[in-house]
Amino acid sequence: MHSPRRLAGVGLAMAGAAVAVRRVRARRSRQRVATLRRSAATGREATFSPDSVAALPGPVRRYLTAAIPDGRPLVDTARVEQTGQLRTGDASSRWRPFRATHHVTVDPPGFLWDARVRLAPLADVWVRDSLRDGEGSAAVSLWGVLPIDSAGTSPELVEADLQRYLAEAVWYPTALLPGEGVRWEPIDDRTAEATVERAGVTASLTFTFDDGRVTEVHGERYRRVGDGFERTPWTGRWSDYERRDGLVVPRTGEVIWGLPAGDLRAWRGRVTDIEYDE
Repeated sequence: MHSPRRLAGVGLAMAGAAVAVRRVRARRSRQRVATLRRSAATGREATFSPDSVAALPGPVRRYLTAAIPDGRPLVDTARVEQTGQLRTGDASSRWRPFRATHHVTVDPPGFLWDARVRLAPLADVWVRDSLRDGEGSAAVSLWGVLPIDSAGTSPELVEADLQRYLAEAVWYPTALLPGEGVRWEPIDDRTAEATVERAGVTASLTFTFDDGRVTEVHGERYRRVGDGFERTPWTGRWSDYERRDGLVVPRTGEVIWGLPAGDLRAWRGRVTDIEYDE
């Protein structure tokens, strides 16, 4: 049998290792955020005016004027705290709880999504998606330090990341203004297509509006399959709107992949906090 002293020593060693791992992960995260923001325009003095959206399609104009107060400064950076559940496999896989911090820059479009996914009591997997300086990346690691999987930049990944940026701009809606590089094309009285371009890659999504709110975004988005990518129907749904720092933003959402075998609800989450231009 192991003596109490030996067991205590093992416990202390494990606790020390856990502390060291957290410190390494936190330091790397701070470095990535600093790198993301280094090239971003900050401190801009531009403000929103309803005149700037007068020529946009009706549903887009109504949404933006409802979501952004007249005279509100444009968002340069945002930090969005999230909690929820996601699936790491197919539609039969278990929902896994996650907590994530989403850092965003608007000029140029960029983000760093850093999520901790609980697989088991002592097994946390960290998932990181990033778009920076027109390059995308994705990585999965055990405890945030031991690599499991990764994907380097490619036109397919950059396009998928730009679509994600567009979809999640409902949390920082001044990013959807024409002056921020988004082009809008009318479809009907409830939908319009948004397009953004970065580093020679163009990405588009169709937005659906209801009562001055974005309720759904939809498009064909690249999904990683094995060592490559496949275009797959992709939908994001937003609800439970509230006003934060003057902006009207959704608190809850879900993401759905339209797979040949049926819909895969892959992500459902809730915003717990948002800070702009911290």
